[in-house]
Amino acid sequence: MNRLFGAKNNAPKPTLNSAITNVDGRIESIDVKLAKLNAELSTYQQRLSRMREGPGKSAIKQKAIKILQQRKQYEAQKDQLQQQSWNMEQAGMMQDNLKNTMATVDAMKTTQKELKKQYGKVDIDKIERMQDEMADLMEVGNDIQESISRSYDVPEDVDEAELDAELEALGEEVDFGGELEGQGEMPGFLQESAGPPQFIDEAPELAKAKEAAT
Repeated sequence: MNRLFGAKNNAPKPTLNSAITNVDGRIESIDVKLAKLNAELSTYQQRLSRMREGPGKSAIKQKAIKILQQRKQYEAQKDQLQQQSWNMEQAGMMQDNLKNTMATVDAMKTTQKELKKQYGKVDIDKIERMQDEMADLMEVGNDIQESISRSYDVPEDVDEAELDAELEALGEEVDFGGELEGQGEMPGFLQESAGPPQFIDEAPELAKAKEAAT
């Protein structure tokens, strides 16, 4: 049966990344061949520049032309492979973007479910009643503060003229008290710091001592 229909291929299917790697490897091998062809062309060009016209130069020119044809074929193949690699890279980027988008959608779905659960536990009526109770408590607190800060036995309306008259009376009392204090001071001649009269030339005891000495 295996000879007729072939054996079942159990090898893993190639991934996009592996395909890109294989193509890049082929491009590198072509680069090696192109470098070898360019070196041969450079050698032939140097030989042709030193040769005269003749059969030998024509033969080398034919070889150089064949190498140029090979190089063009390799360059065309390289361009195709590079385009294939770029297309696969774009497909890979699209695949990554799609995966990221699906992950974002799944995260949003999970968040939506959690929000529904959390908001489902919240009773708006209870919150409104709590706000009303807080407002009532604030009003009661304000009433208490006003009651505590109320003044006692102090008239609310005071005549400014009466206050001015009282202030002038206090000023007169202060001036009268200052005059009494000035009158109650001791005269200068009765204070201890006062010395003998200025019209006495010498003290009496000192004068008697001088007369006895003479």
